[in-house]
Amino acid sequence: MPEAIDLLKTRRSVKPIELAGPAPTAAELETLLTIASRVPDHGKLTPWRFIVFEGDARLKAGLKIAEVFRLNRPEATPDQVEMEGKRLARAPLVIAVVSRAGAHVKIPEWEQVLSAGAAATSLVFAAHAMGFAASWLTEWYAYDRRVLDALGLAPNERIAGFVHIGRPVKPTEDRPRPPLDAIVTRYNTN
Repeated sequence: MPEAIDLLKTRRSVKPIELAGPAPTAAELETLLTIASRVPDHGKLTPWRFIVFEGDARLKAGLKIAEVFRLNRPEATPDQVEMEGKRLARAPLVIAVVSRAGAHVKIPEWEQVLSAGAAATSLVFAAHAMGFAASWLTEWYAYDRRVLDALGLAPNERIAGFVHIGRPVKPTEDRPRPPLDAIVTRYNTN
């Protein structure tokens, strides 16, 4: 039990640019995705799915991101467009957590969205537990419908996050965390 608590207390995000290979093996990837799929899911709807970007697929997807970026910013320099095309190639592995929440007769859509967030969180913790580092990001392209369409998302699907996974290139430093007395209240019935 103390090892698990220590693990949870030491997780921190690492910038994708500070993640190196090798990427998780096929078996490690299967473990990561299995753990990420073991989250609260009221009604067993599985209101999320995963898209794995590995190897050259990271750059192929990046071409689609760069194309939309160029359309959005015709004044962009070639260097800026090139940088956008490498968004998913900064880390050795990127997994998109896709929320497919929708109207349901019994299960509120909000609970479904939270389940996708839980899947992303579990993915980040699983990576940490396996000796990797991760960063959960949603940058501009996570909200651009043209990018989502190009990546194969259905009209009702949204990106909960792109989880970048790799090995830290330098020792990680923690950031200041909020003191509990600033974020915790106790309900008082008086």
